[in-house]
Amino acid sequence: MKKVVVSGVTGQDGSYMVDYLLANTNHLVYGLVRRSANPNVRHIQHNLGNPRFKLITADLSDYQSIESVVRELQPDYFINFGAQSFVAASWQIPEQTFDIVAMGVLRCLEAIRKHAPRCRFYSAGSSEEMGDVQYSPQDMAHPIRPRSPYGAAKAAARHITKVYRESYGLYAIHSILYNHESERRGEEFVTRKITKGVARIARAIKDGKAFEPIELGCLDARRDWSHSQDFVAAVWLMLNQEEIKLADGSRILTEWEGRPQPKEYILASGETHSIREFVEKSFFYSGLGNSKLEWVQDGSSSQDEKYVYRKWRYDEKTGEPIDWDIVETLVRVNPIFYRPAEVQLLQGDASLARAELGWSPKVSFDELVERMVRHDLAEVGLSS
Repeated sequence: MKKVVVSGVTGQDGSYMVDYLLANTNHLVYGLVRRSANPNVRHIQHNLGNPRFKLITADLSDYQSIESVVRELQPDYFINFGAQSFVAASWQIPEQTFDIVAMGVLRCLEAIRKHAPRCRFYSAGSSEEMGDVQYSPQDMAHPIRPRSPYGAAKAAARHITKVYRESYGLYAIHSILYNHESERRGEEFVTRKITKGVARIARAIKDGKAFEPIELGCLDARRDWSHSQDFVAAVWLMLNQEEIKLADGSRILTEWEGRPQPKEYILASGETHSIREFVEKSFFYSGLGNSKLEWVQDGSSSQDEKYVYRKWRYDEKTGEPIDWDIVETLVRVNPIFYRPAEVQLLQGDASLARAELGWSPKVSFDELVERMVRHDLAEVGLSS
């Protein structure tokens, strides 16, 4: 029975990867978790009783623990989703970000080189590597131009993966994942911050209680969003390339020095949507879509823009509706959430993944937002 090691299993991508592997393979799956006095296992709780899934303690910042796992397990696959992946925090903790994101990959590669050279290794890249983009949509040939410590760390991981693949003949790939979200996305990320905030506000409005608005930074940055479940399926396809289908329908074996020479791909929807649009869709799916929701400008700068909730004001004597009346501010801009260097547009070209891997995303942008909102509404006891 083959063995798969997955790091970052308590997070979004790692937990969905575990779900996918248990449902679609017969392999043993080992989830790497850091030692913690109070581990958060809510995303993998449903799999803890599965005899093919085991948790093991290791840390990407500690080479000895990674080496021990690889030496003792002799895994057939090592899928690395472990990271400090919150871009905004990477300016506050740049050294830690680089240690986990870049050096963590190096530690995995070195352990595999020494103890399990036939293990297939996957490093999750990021569209933040593209950074200050030169053209859209971006493909694998786009220059690496990161604008955050996180993006720079992912770029370093990409380079060291290539070095180990070409120097030691390892099956090691680093693909570029554009923004992907889900009901399991961490609450500090802007998309989940929005959907949880929407659920909180919807609950307060229903109960007739006061609420604080959602505070956001740049509203007009555009991203290419997909659902995490779509991406983990593509990751598994990338890890099992025995041949590549060319555009003309022919196929070529991916062999190099007697070992598979895999290709790296971009995973993306190819569409872009703004933070502003994510806000609007989220409130629509909250059940407030029949109310009047609109952006208003209370000053001369973008910092004064607000998203407000209006309802009818009625004549106290006749009961007849008079006009729309602003009830509350739902969203406001707070400059504290501006990044030192903002990436305004990211849009991926996943045409090669579609053509050669036969992959395509199944969850649309609207469905992604709706699923996240419905999940968070249920968390506060509401249904949309």
